[in-house]
Amino acid sequence: MRRYRSLLAVLVLILGLPARAGAPATAPGVELRGEWEQGAVLFGHAPAGTKLWFNGRALKQTPGGDFVFGLDRDAPAEAELKVQLAGAAARTYRYPVARREYAIQRIDGLPPKMVTPPPEVLARIKDDQRQVAAARQRDNGGLGFLQTFEWPCTGRISGVFGSQRILNGEPKQPHYGVDVAVPTGTEVRAPADGTVVLANPDMYFTGGTLIVDHGYGLQSAFLHLSKLLVQEGQRVRQGEVIALSGMTGRATGPHLDWRMNWYDARIDAQKLAPAMPVSAPVPQPAP
Repeated sequence: MRRYRSLLAVLVLILGLPARAGAPATAPGVELRGEWEQGAVLFGHAPAGTKLWFNGRALKQTPGGDFVFGLDRDAPAEAELKVQLAGAAARTYRYPVARREYAIQRIDGLPPKMVTPPPEVLARIKDDQRQVAAARQRDNGGLGFLQTFEWPCTGRISGVFGSQRILNGEPKQPHYGVDVAVPTGTEVRAPADGTVVLANPDMYFTGGTLIVDHGYGLQSAFLHLSKLLVQEGQRVRQGEVIALSGMTGRATGPHLDWRMNWYDARIDAQKLAPAMPVSAPVPQPAP
């Protein structure tokens, strides 16, 4: 039965056949891979000459016809994919998006400045936000997004995507990354090929911060780093050491906070990486 369902899912994605009455179809020849779920990333392939739009945004295709898009943490219950095959009229397909339940984390006893920034640093925070927003709109056209992503480092997962943090009783914005508890100085490796689009050693909230563009809107951010080993504009390869972990910025302990975006959509990095090894070795800080 499981094998039959898997085959049926493939037919749904490739041929546009409905899995059951009322299920959405996809244009013939257009392949999709991924889950229609908040925080997920979907990969696709379309014939040459196809034009595509996701929720109104035009999708770029590689020369080979591949494309990618992401569903935000708080994506609405329905998503829209518009497809125009060569020589045909555009058609719109709608897909139900599964809602996720997110964990609530309560952290008490923090210094007040870690909960509510003092007025004198607001200008600095706004400048940090401007830098990050600009980096998220950059697309260097790389194809790293097509690789199978790897963990930047391995260890105990101490924080998960989407969780709502309540600091000293005050609700804050959701946590958009996956935290890996590792000692300060642990090597951080590029999870896929890309280009460094932001390298800032001292941001107010996130401390040492790197953003790597994997192409076509898909980016990784690495926060609270103790040392940056690459610079803006530098191309990096999957597995290359790009930084050392730390607890800079507003961090309560040493760890790596790995986040991913598709442009402005907050997506779950853990959905792209393989399962963390059950007995992941305790990393040793780099000498």
